Amino acid sequence: MDEQIIKILVKKISEIKTENDQTKRIINEFSNLDSASFSSGIMIGRLLNSFHYQHRRILKRNPTDNEFNEFLKFLKRELG
Repeated sequence: MDEQIIKILVKKISEIKTENDQTKRIINEFSNLDSASFSSGIMIGRLLNSFHYQHRRILKRNPTDNEFNEFLKFLKRELG
């Protein structure tokens, strides 16, 4: 995966871990759901969105299957 994209994703993980007020409000609105799973889903969704957006913004293309596999390994390493 491109080094610029890795740096952005690491920064995004840091931002997500501090859980801003908007994320907390969303989780509280759906208190009937398992909050840990829901919170994890939001985090993965934000990272996946950032992964795709940054590829289009920085590299001017969609990520390849190989880059997506690298992204999955990155998530396991950083969040696992």
